[in-house]
Amino acid sequence: MQSTPSAAQNTTAEIGATTSRAAVITSPQHVDIKEVTLPVPQASQVRLRLEGCGLCASNIPVWEGREWFSYPIEAGNPGHEGWGVVDAVGEGVTDLAVGDRVAALSYHAYAEYDLADADKVVKLPSELANQPFPGEPLGCAMNIFRRSNIEAGQAVAILGIGFLGALLVQLAKHAGARVIAVSQREYSLDIAKKCGADEVVKMDDHYQIIEKVKTLTDGTFCERVIECTGKEWPLNLAGELTAERGRLIIAGFHQDGMRQVNIQLWNWRGLDVINAHERDAQEYVKGIRDAVEAVTQGVLKPSLLYTHTYPLSDLKQAFEDLTGRPDGFVKALITF
Repeated sequence: MQSTPSAAQNTTAEIGATTSRAAVITSPQHVDIKEVTLPVPQASQVRLRLEGCGLCASNIPVWEGREWFSYPIEAGNPGHEGWGVVDAVGEGVTDLAVGDRVAALSYHAYAEYDLADADKVVKLPSELANQPFPGEPLGCAMNIFRRSNIEAGQAVAILGIGFLGALLVQLAKHAGARVIAVSQREYSLDIAKKCGADEVVKMDDHYQIIEKVKTLTDGTFCERVIECTGKEWPLNLAGELTAERGRLIIAGFHQDGMRQVNIQLWNWRGLDVINAHERDAQEYVKGIRDAVEAVTQGVLKPSLLYTHTYPLSDLKQAFEDLTGRPDGFVKALITF
């Protein structure tokens, strides 16, 4: 008796392919595009034919090289901001079908195809057709905003206006807050204004920034401060800008060593300090679902932040621009 082929087998047969292209970081600052075996979804998994993947600053250490990494890195890794179309489904998957356009939490998305657990995949509605949707960072912004507990009328300072900071400006402004954006690059301050910031402050002199924000808030500072840089100095600056009994939200990814912070100040002012990075994958997925709704409703407008697009073959140049931040750079997308 002939067995019935699975959806994965059907799709593979239809495309007639057994290999696909993926990026492999072979050593620090070196990447090759290689033919790899086409992945086959296992039970409770789907395969994605990727349309694109966002380039994340958290990838910089593995690109530059740190002593704790081993090379070559797995094919497609560390790409984790992918979106595309379900191309095959594994056994037991009932909520997703071949042809569904989705964003996914997967980990080898610098590639034409990747696998994802079905419960870490979010369908994209027809309203978002043809729009890039790097779900993980968009969901991250939604989760950080939720944990910030921003209310109408509050003064909110956001330090570091890259992709994440700019999204948080949009969300805080929509919530009715008075938003003060603090950033180094003139271009990023211009982006903050376009996203709705009420005031912009150049991140240059520590004490001048404190005095400027103190003046802007009539001496009370900000009920909410969100630090997005992942650097020690802005983290300490963020504490200085937070009002008594205010909330300091750490959104920056601090990954390059220990931090010295002014606990005396935090303690004296009675600050609530929130580390807003999630480690529960389902919390990330919840954020992606919230982001789908926010973009669909026009609350979140990421399109003006997608400033650079590269084919997979130019991933090296994309990483160089990510680290060098040429003028006008906010968010890079790798597209297929």
